[in-house]
Amino acid sequence: MLRLGGFVIHKGRVPRARQEEIVGALRDVAAAAPFFSPLTPWGKPMRVRMTSAGRYGWFSDRRGYRYIDRHPAGLPWPPIPDPVLDEWRALVSAERLPDCCLVNFYGEGARMGLHRDADEADFSWPVLSISLGDPATFRIGGRERADPTTSVQLESGDVVVMGGEARLAYHGVDRIRFGRSPLLPEGGRINLTLRVVD
Repeated sequence: MLRLGGFVIHKGRVPRARQEEIVGALRDVAAAAPFFSPLTPWGKPMRVRMTSAGRYGWFSDRRGYRYIDRHPAGLPWPPIPDPVLDEWRALVSAERLPDCCLVNFYGEGARMGLHRDADEADFSWPVLSISLGDPATFRIGGRERADPTTSVQLESGDVVVMGGEARLAYHGVDRIRFGRSPLLPEGGRINLTLRVVD
C-alpha cells in the first residue's frame, strides 16, 4: 500500500480472476447503457468514452458537469455490479453504498487532464477508483490547480482511495501504455470510480 498526499493506493488489490469477472459484468453494463463521449462545457468532446451504473450517472455538456438519473439516450442506469461493490464494502463502508459507478474507457492516446471530483453533495465520503487493463501514469496534485504534482504508475488491479485531504485534490491521467495488458484483448484501460452523490 502506498500513501501519496492523502491518496491511498492498494497495489495489485484485485486479482486477475476477479478483474476478468468485473470486465464481464461491465460488458453487461455497457449493453444496457452504451458508452458515449460527453462534451466539456467549452464544447469539446472528451478523449475518454464513458457510461455509468447505479442511481446516477456522471454527465457533461455545455451546461456543465453534473449527475443525471438516466443515460443520455433516456435509458435507466443499470445496477453497480456486485464484484465492484465488494471493493467499496471492503475499503470504505458496508452500510453506505455508492450512488454512482462512473466507467471511463481510455483508448489509444486518451488522457484526462488535471481535475477534481467536486460535483457531489457530501465530501466526507471518499472516491474509490479501480484500474483495469493497460497501465496509466496517474498524476496527483494538491487542493489548488497550481500545486506541485507527482506521478505514479497504476496497473491493472490497483485500487485508489481518495478521501480526507485527497478528496478535493487535483488528479489526472497523463498517459496510457496502450496494449501492455492482456486483460482487454484490443487494448485500452477501464477506470471505475465509485462515488456517494447525495
